[in-house]
Amino acid sequence: MTLSPAPSRDAACPGQSAWTVQGLFTVAFLGIAAGLQMADVGLQAVSLSAIQKSFGVGDAALGALQGLAGILIASALAIPLARFADRYSRKRVLLCLIAVSSALMGLSAIAHTFPLFFIGRSAAGVTEFAMVPLVYSMIPDLAPERHRVASNLGFAALMAAGASGGFYFSDVILSAADTLFAWEAEPWRKAFLLLGMAGLPLLLLGALTADPVRHLGADDRAAHGSLPAFLRLRWRAVGLFVGTAGCLITAVQALNQLIALSLERRFDAAPGDIGHAMGLIILLTSVGCLPVAGLLDRALARRIGQAARPLVMGLSVVIAIPVLLLLTSMRTLDQAFIAVGLFLFMTCTANALVPTMLQDLAPASLRARCFALWSFVVSLFGAAGPLLAGTLSDGMFDKHLLNAVAAVAVPALTVSAGCALRSVLRTIKERRLAAESPA
Repeated sequence: MTLSPAPSRDAACPGQSAWTVQGLFTVAFLGIAAGLQMADVGLQAVSLSAIQKSFGVGDAALGALQGLAGILIASALAIPLARFADRYSRKRVLLCLIAVSSALMGLSAIAHTFPLFFIGRSAAGVTEFAMVPLVYSMIPDLAPERHRVASNLGFAALMAAGASGGFYFSDVILSAADTLFAWEAEPWRKAFLLLGMAGLPLLLLGALTADPVRHLGADDRAAHGSLPAFLRLRWRAVGLFVGTAGCLITAVQALNQLIALSLERRFDAAPGDIGHAMGLIILLTSVGCLPVAGLLDRALARRIGQAARPLVMGLSVVIAIPVLLLLTSMRTLDQAFIAVGLFLFMTCTANALVPTMLQDLAPASLRARCFALWSFVVSLFGAAGPLLAGTLSDGMFDKHLLNAVAAVAVPALTVSAGCALRSVLRTIKERRLAAESPA
């Protein structure tokens, strides 16, 4: 599979005016492919206690696995891969990423030491992180402008379905893999191998997808394909965006990556039961928040324009803070699931419009690199969530992970809300000054 520059695929036009059948199929395929890549995240989260037993590591090591291996290293190496997506055929890059990710997912299952497993999961995460910037660079060139927000939200729904499936069907995947592969090995290893094999049919379907033309505008030509020039021009807006989303992801990752193990310890619950419940919670909250976010964006944008999106983020984060505090005082597992669901619904609502905000900021010729850079910067915050929570659990909270998660997440959410409020005020001020200035 070769890559070749495709400058002829750039076009100076506003974008698609109507859907095509191949365009609809491609957007759906992108969501399914990304969802499958995310399924291993849920499976790994549910299997943490088994992985910990296999390798004999502590909570800090698990926090590093869930933070550093799953996010930070992957997103850092995804940046140069995104450059290929901005310069070459995006369809070919996509198929390469699916193939490599599937292979690495299987290879990580045979690691016999924790460092090797850590490296394998990091390498698999690289391709998963590179895929998301690629997808968000393609959607504006596949979907009509009036359907761009809906397409972004639809892709997010399919990706969330995959992530929730990793939780909900974790015991089914583990049981099926253990039955399918007869050799002696831990069930979680066989499950990772089974997920890796699922990439083969995806490659066949991927051959039917579109390789969309890049639609360039005046901002693209002004940027001249230079990421540093773009960042110098828009550094204030980008900085507030990263501050809001970065601190939010610190809190979200601290809870998401460690919630299964936290509830297992707190309530002495079976991992399979937690996986079922978390799968449903993640699916309902991730998908259920999307129409809410879309409606709020449409209603508020009529009044305050682009300030609507950071306002939705800030308000959602403010509501999430007391919900998280309540989670630490819940006395039953069912009550804890309700609190987790409310927390994830509010934080998912806050995150739902982030891709559209970055698409608004980023020129088409830099879109994949901007998304990759955003993923890396945000992952610096995201890696800190589970890493700090695991470290605090070992050193300060006597293995009470849920309290450690709250100790990390509440301050992060507070900072995120402050950045969002500042972004709203700045955007409203700029809009007022633009309206008052003489024509």
